[in-house]
Amino acid sequence: MLPTVILPGYLESADAYLPLQQALTEIGTPTTTVPLRIRDWLPTLGGRSMVPILRQLDRTVNAALVDNSSQQINLIGHSAGGWISRIYLGEIPYTIYGDVTTDAVGLWNARAKIATLITLGTPQISCEKLTRKNLDFVNDHYPGAFYPDVKYICVAGKSIYGKKQFGHCLIYSSYQMICGVGNTWGDGITPVTAAHLAGATNITIQGVKHSPNTAGIWYGSPEVRPQWVGYLS
Repeated sequence: MLPTVILPGYLESADAYLPLQQALTEIGTPTTTVPLRIRDWLPTLGGRSMVPILRQLDRTVNAALVDNSSQQINLIGHSAGGWISRIYLGEIPYTIYGDVTTDAVGLWNARAKIATLITLGTPQISCEKLTRKNLDFVNDHYPGAFYPDVKYICVAGKSIYGKKQFGHCLIYSSYQMICGVGNTWGDGITPVTAAHLAGATNITIQGVKHSPNTAGIWYGSPEVRPQWVGYLS
């Protein structure tokens, strides 16, 4: 199997993904997690540029290629890590914030390095003002499973229905900010309808919650992994 790199979700640290990293390595895909700490996300708050994350992603991918004498990797993006990965694959310069120029190296145009992209609970769309600028860039330039030479696997969790009532308001609001509808199924953060891409292999798993730090099962739990790890190259 090819080596694998995991890109954590928004405001998550690499430590939360160590059990998944170890489990994947044990089945034959040498796996590394982008070594993010929570403070590494701070420059991106408020819908700002993802360049700091893209830089760390590129360093990790290049190290995985060299360390494993490989030409390609599998890339797993959890939550926001999924759409950030789509920026990384694409050839259009990510200069919408003016913090880098079009001749920057390693922040985009990386699809030749990626055999398979697996997104776990990724909000592929957004109706929320702060995140919409980034996601509009992604979806305007790379709609759906855009590159035919990359395998796209999009995994959604279906565990919690959003209701506009006490105890469910935060979930309802999250779903509504992402897809415009609060009364829908999702993983507690990302609604099912927003986690899939046209043309991808789209999977919905019952009972799965969004975060590795949430009580219950999440995308990387032992009882859930078999439903998507078979798609790794």
